[in-house]
Amino acid sequence: MSHSAASALAGLRPWARLGLAGLAGAVGALGLAPFDLWFVGWLGFAALLALSVTAPAPRAAALAAWAGGAAHFALALNWIVEPFFVDAARHGWMATFALILMAGGLALFWALPGWLVARLLPRPAARAVVLAGLLVLAEAARGVVFTGFPWAQPGHGLIASPLLGLAALAGPLGLTALVLGAAAVLASLVLRGRAMGAGLLALAPLALLALPVPAPPPPEPAAPVVRLIQPNAPQHLKWRSDMVPVFFRRALDLTAGPPEGRAPALIVWPETSLPVLLEESQRVRADIAAAAGGAEVVVGGQRFEGLRARNTAVLLDPAGAIRQVYDKHHLVPFGEYMPGGAAAQALGLRGIAEVLAGGYSPGPGPDLLEIGGALGRAFPMICYEAIFPRYIRTVPRPDWMLHLTNDAWFGQVSGPYQHLALARLRAVEQGLPVLRAANTGVSAVIDGRGRVLAALPLNAAGALDAALPPALPPTLYARTGDWPILLLVLLATAAALAAGRRFAPLHRSG
Repeated sequence: MSHSAASALAGLRPWARLGLAGLAGAVGALGLAPFDLWFVGWLGFAALLALSVTAPAPRAAALAAWAGGAAHFALALNWIVEPFFVDAARHGWMATFALILMAGGLALFWALPGWLVARLLPRPAARAVVLAGLLVLAEAARGVVFTGFPWAQPGHGLIASPLLGLAALAGPLGLTALVLGAAAVLASLVLRGRAMGAGLLALAPLALLALPVPAPPPPEPAAPVVRLIQPNAPQHLKWRSDMVPVFFRRALDLTAGPPEGRAPALIVWPETSLPVLLEESQRVRADIAAAAGGAEVVVGGQRFEGLRARNTAVLLDPAGAIRQVYDKHHLVPFGEYMPGGAAAQALGLRGIAEVLAGGYSPGPGPDLLEIGGALGRAFPMICYEAIFPRYIRTVPRPDWMLHLTNDAWFGQVSGPYQHLALARLRAVEQGLPVLRAANTGVSAVIDGRGRVLAALPLNAAGALDAALPPALPPTLYARTGDWPILLLVLLATAAALAAGRRFAPLHRSG
């Protein structure tokens, strides 16, 4: 380890390494919304890789990777404390613990690769590429283990960059592989004694990946108009008995408002905006139908199916009759239900976001809303479901995607904007427009390239009329999913590991 950068990093005191790794991980989170400093975030990951691979022992390498991950997730997911302050007297004391446990737990997915690389490879510069590959695989695991939580991946920092279009080819894990792979190249060059400027110059070919992507064609002149309703009901007031009729009347008035051009063919209300249970909603549905003036309506609501409570999206015909029901199938653990079921209930534990006693039960799985006519088939996603890219591949290809959400739970700083960014990513992956109605914002119309064509700002009541953007041809990612990028990363990581072990003795003798 004769190079000055590698020697200096290897000589760091343990607490200095942990502190710098935490700082690097936090810098990596600056690529995410609302900061959107994607290039700065890239450099943060390069620094974290360098700090981990120069650790003197596997345990120190794992701790450095863990510290970087913990700081990254703590900054990126700071909104996780917001739900605990909706009922601060009851849950507020849990907020800090929730953030610490969430960040520290997710960071374990990064700690294991740090430990493995230090055990398997003697050279820091060779370790960086292998560590990057293992981190991509760890992020893939994070998306499915314990029901999955693919939020704040390193690749999500490219959503605000000119490289977003690459998600149509390789999906979110492809973006993560690009971020961490480029970070590994930069870290390796610096550890081999190259200047930072030379390392950045080596990444210049990545600029070719940012060539302008043609915009999709505009909506057809006869494209159906969809109205998105944003009633702006703060979560601490949303279910208060004296405020429920206020927010319902507000949504009705927004529904009945005059169109900006052609009358809407479909009106969309956000998640859980129906003020009563679906089975008790006949009069309420009649009021909605009257306000909609002949348009169909999709409204978020709640219902019981036997003893099972459902978080649901309901398609109403112009008379207010129920045409179709979709039940949310991927629920938020500790939010919409408590893991442990009856045992948790016996202990008095309940999900933070539970509205109906006993928590929600998952629906049967992904489905399509058969709206028909020019609106065709929509793929519904309720809140949390929009962070998962895989579910849409389990149903026939829809014409567009519909996202009903209540981001009032996420606060006002980062959560709503990160959720919007993930909806943009879903659009690019599939080449399909996404229309999202959010209770407090950001409601938006997103085209198949991920561009936000129109939006209502956060914490504002309003209605947004927009023509449905056209669907693009199926993307490569829509056809293949994550398997090609996972196989490529696995093979590249194995090759880098084999090469690093093969040339290790030669390096030591020199």
